[in-house]
Amino acid sequence: MKAPAKNTICLWYDGGAEEAARFYAATFPDSSVGAVYRAPADFPSGKQGDVLTVEFTVMGIPCIGLNGGPAFPQSEAFSFQVATDDQAETDHYWNAIVGNGGQESACGWCKDKWGVNWQITPVVLINAIVDPDPAAARRAFEAMMEMTLIDISVIEAALRG
Repeated sequence: MKAPAKNTICLWYDGGAEEAARFYAATFPDSSVGAVYRAPADFPSGKQGDVLTVEFTVMGIPCIGLNGGPAFPQSEAFSFQVATDDQAETDHYWNAIVGNGGQESACGWCKDKWGVNWQITPVVLINAIVDPDPAAARRAFEAMMEMTLIDISVIEAALRG
């Protein structure tokens, strides 16, 4: 057994940790599924032999998925933020998550079908809301506040005024 990463994100799932890990590995670059561990005995939300934890990586970030049951649902207090380079990449990740049983939210946020939150955020937007021109930054921010999926052309137009 290899040594675990010094710092790992542990995501609590109400079942489906392995399915989620495999979806992330198939959707995002530099992502993979590692070891799948089964419970050595019955536990509150499962039986001996059920998948208990899954080691996986999402865009280079080591994670563990724990099938812990319904006690602790995901919330917006944790999200993966994916910086995208263009509209095609933004649309690709958004549509992968939302189109696989997820749901849209505001300002580039969406939730996958396991309840994990994602921010699909174009680099253009990240730069726009910290633009040295406060009026341009405000216009871009206000434009973002009206969106679900971020439209880069609208953000760029807002920057120009």
